[in-house]
Amino acid sequence: MESSEGSFSAADADRELNPGRNKNFEVDPISSKVATSLEIKEKAEATKKHKEMERKDALQSLKSAIIVSGIIVAVAGAVFAISKKLKEK
Repeated sequence: MESSEGSFSAADADRELNPGRNKNFEVDPISSKVATSLEIKEKAEATKKHKEMERKDALQSLKSAIIVSGIIVAVAGAVFAISKKLKEK
């Protein structure tokens, strides 16, 4: 009473029960491509983020240098003005 329409194909019990021994596994090409493209995208984003952080660090150090230089000039100007006033008296 077995019909060819309703039966399943025979399965390899050893391969199904011991997947570690199965060295002939198939890779789904679509999911492999998706995983590869995701890895490439993540690496590109990480590189972009790293470059952006370097740029921000450079700008921050430039801002700090300008602020420190401005403070030094202001202090030097104040010292010069005070010494000039003291000499006039």
